[in-house]
Amino acid sequence: MTSTTRRRVLQYGLAGSLMGLAPKSLGATMSSGVTDSEIVLGMSAAFSGPSRGLGIELFRGASAYFEHVNRNGGVRGRKIVLKTYDDGYQPDPAVKNTLTLMLEEEVFALFGYVGTPTVTRVLPMLKKFQERQIYLFFPFTGAQPQREPPYGGFAFNLRASYRQETAGLVQNFVDIGRNRIAVFYQADAYGRSGWAGVRQALKPYGERIAGEATYRRGSKFTGVMRDQVEILKASRPDAVICIGAYAACAAFLRDAVDLGLQVPIANVSFVGSENLLNLITQGRDDGERYTDLLVNSQVVPSYHDTSIPAVKQYQELMALYAPSAPQELLKENYTPFSHSFVSLEGFLDAKMMVEILDRLGERPERGALEEAVFSITEYDLGIGEAVSFGPERRQGLQKVYYTVVDEGRFVPLHNWQKRFE
Repeated sequence: MTSTTRRRVLQYGLAGSLMGLAPKSLGATMSSGVTDSEIVLGMSAAFSGPSRGLGIELFRGASAYFEHVNRNGGVRGRKIVLKTYDDGYQPDPAVKNTLTLMLEEEVFALFGYVGTPTVTRVLPMLKKFQERQIYLFFPFTGAQPQREPPYGGFAFNLRASYRQETAGLVQNFVDIGRNRIAVFYQADAYGRSGWAGVRQALKPYGERIAGEATYRRGSKFTGVMRDQVEILKASRPDAVICIGAYAACAAFLRDAVDLGLQVPIANVSFVGSENLLNLITQGRDDGERYTDLLVNSQVVPSYHDTSIPAVKQYQELMALYAPSAPQELLKENYTPFSHSFVSLEGFLDAKMMVEILDRLGERPERGALEEAVFSITEYDLGIGEAVSFGPERRQGLQKVYYTVVDEGRFVPLHNWQKRFE
């Protein structure tokens, strides 16, 4: 078995125990990723490096729901087994992990990948091995490659796209007279996807990106972003939209405030809001001055709002099962959050995945997955927005939410003019 130190095989039992499971024990039907007692999914995500909080929190949220399902009889009697690998948010390990999951582990489907730079490298592999009919479900990225030709047919998305997030941010800023919008972005496919979304959103208003600055993927909070701040300050922006991960974006926010760039600074959902807030305020008595002008878009509702049925269930199951990070994949310390936007998204991803698996009936087959997904129309996921899929609609949700920091936590933003006047 290759990469044994980087792999985690999880089986959620009736007693809630987690046990290692060798592929050969899955029985003769493992080639389909399904046995009489299990359905096997594969996940490659960041469990190490500066973006590890994203993979860990997404995993924890999904684990809580899968645990709940398995304790209650599984999907038509089959428990969900999640084989998990660490890619550190880097493309090459993600490719290696995916080849292992597809060709050696022979999982039924891929689930919960994290990030544009990894997913964009994996998609061509799904196309190359398309006779195996392995699909990627609900990656934690809003980029376009898995939403359009030539690779859109190999993935299903639940979350809104970066184009939708950036369009909403641009519209709200322009509506309050903040037309000169600059962009701070990660220098890779993820950053360029967000940058393109901002540029496209500005066109109808007759505006162009006022200024732009980049950073290298994997940058840490301890890094310095003063040069990027000075570049953007010179463009005299009314607002800055950041397309990055939490460590670098927190460093940029810190240096922007310290250098007097007093304009709203926005982040898209991928940033990992709680991790960013933790970095920017931890150990500071003046944390509020760093978050007064911060606004983050989200693709799931507030995890504080228990009037929303799925949020109430999420809170209950996170408390009941207290899902942990895959310890053998962790190389650095990490303290999980009780709740977060990322783990809520993972929870909703898992809930939607279970519904799809159930619609496959008593004999799940990969070849029936598309039909099962397309049968989902106006499905109530419990968040107040119905989920619909179809041959021309491989993204289930469309809504974008906006949040600001109040009393040390992210809360919904309702009045942009008042907040940023």
